[in-house]
Amino acid sequence: MALLVLAVAAGCAVTAVHVDHGLRAGSHDEADRVRAVADSLGAAFRSESVMVEAGANLEARARTARHQVLGPDAALGHTADDRAETMIVNLLRGAGPDGLASIRPGIRHPILDLRRSETEQVCEREGIEPFFDPSNSDPAFVRNRVRHEVLPLLAEIAGRDPVPILDRQADVFASVADHLRFEATALDPTDARTLRDAPEAIARVALREWLREGAEERHPPDAATIDRVMAVVKGEATATDVGGNRRVERTGGRLRIVAAPKV
Repeated sequence: MALLVLAVAAGCAVTAVHVDHGLRAGSHDEADRVRAVADSLGAAFRSESVMVEAGANLEARARTARHQVLGPDAALGHTADDRAETMIVNLLRGAGPDGLASIRPGIRHPILDLRRSETEQVCEREGIEPFFDPSNSDPAFVRNRVRHEVLPLLAEIAGRDPVPILDRQADVFASVADHLRFEATALDPTDARTLRDAPEAIARVALREWLREGAEERHPPDAATIDRVMAVVKGEATATDVGGNRRVERTGGRLRIVAAPKV
């Protein structure tokens, strides 16, 4: 809601998009509330529906479905708090510098410098009552425990707000990740000898970017997956699963991605 207000105030041509994941009752009422705010601000509105079945990785699958509907050019309302939370979540996943860079600033994340409390103040000032998603309090989701338990504990231990510190560290990791990615573009990620001869940090990034191509999983492969592929590169293994029903095999010094055999 705050992003909608600020985008209109900035003179943008704005379309507010409500995505119904079909996961809870009352979502149509939420869409009507978004439409009413958009109308009051002179913004366009559209509603989209996606189907997300209950099961494992629900949050990630819902996010993927939502982003597919929104498209790559949509502006999202992530804040500095979201970036700090994402950094910790990625750290727990075993992510490298790219994952620890967390959410990147740019036109897709135009309010990333704002705190969540500031977006609430924007809504309050405009007389808008935002809808608070009850799933954001569900401890079944790792992000929620990071938000409601880990970050408050870090604040207590450090005696200060950890969010600005984590956001600055994310900027540091972003610069490291960008440099490594630039160096990695010179490598052929399918040539095992080239990868063995390169500095391992750069070889790992080359493999990570290669594995991301065509992968269903939105996140890059974690460090453990890259460890296994590096074992294939070094000749310590001939193949390994990399998730998403895919595996990496080495034949004649070349790596290739193939479909994992059905069990």
